[in-house]
Amino acid sequence: MNTLLVFSRAIDRMTEFIGRAVIWLLLAAVVVSAVNAIVRYTLGISSNAWLELQWYLFSAVFLLGAGYVFLHDQHVRIDVISSRMSRRKQVWVDVIGIFFFLLPLCLFIVWTALPSLGKAIDTWEVSPSPGGLLRWPLFILLPIGFTLLFIQSISELIKRVAFLSGHGPDPHAKAEKTEEEKLLEEIQRELEEKEATQLAAAARAAKTGDKA
Repeated sequence: MNTLLVFSRAIDRMTEFIGRAVIWLLLAAVVVSAVNAIVRYTLGISSNAWLELQWYLFSAVFLLGAGYVFLHDQHVRIDVISSRMSRRKQVWVDVIGIFFFLLPLCLFIVWTALPSLGKAIDTWEVSPSPGGLLRWPLFILLPIGFTLLFIQSISELIKRVAFLSGHGPDPHAKAEKTEEEKLLEEIQRELEEKEATQLAAAARAAKTGDKA
C-alpha cells in the first residue's frame, strides 16, 4: 500500500502542475475575447478564427482541468443523502462510484473519441465557418482530458482505499488552520469585541442623557 501511495502522490503532483498551467488559458481566453470585442466594435473587423479560439481555450480549460478539480474535491456533488452519512460511508460511495462508473466512463470516452480524432487528422479537417480553425487540436483535447481524469481517478481511488484500510489519512479531511489564519481570526474577534464595547458604552451614554 505504501508503494501505491507513493504512486498516488506522484500523480497528484503531475495533476497539480497541469492544473496550474491550464489556469493561464483562462486569462488567454479573456484577453482574446476582449480584443475581439474591441476590434469588432471599434474597427468593424470580425474573424471566425478568433471566435473559435475562444471556445477552443474554454474547452481546454474544462477538459484538461477536470483532474485538477477532482484532486481538490471541487466537483459537483449531490449532498442530500451523502451529507447524512458517516465519513467512512461517504468514502465507500466514492470508491464504488470511481471504480464502477468514473473509470469505465473515462475509458469509453477515450476509446470512442479516437476514431474521430484520427479522421480529423487524416482529412486535415477545418471548421466549416469561413476563416475557421483546424479541428484536430480541438478533438485531441477529449482523449487527453479524459486520460488525465482517468489517471487522477486512480490516485483518488488509492487514497480512499488506503483510508478505509487504515493505511492513510482521509484524503479530503479539512486541513488544520495555519498560524496566519488563526492570527486573522484573533484580530477579527478582538475588533468585534471592541466594537461591541463601544456600542454598549454609547447605549449607556444615551440612556444617561435621557434621564438627565
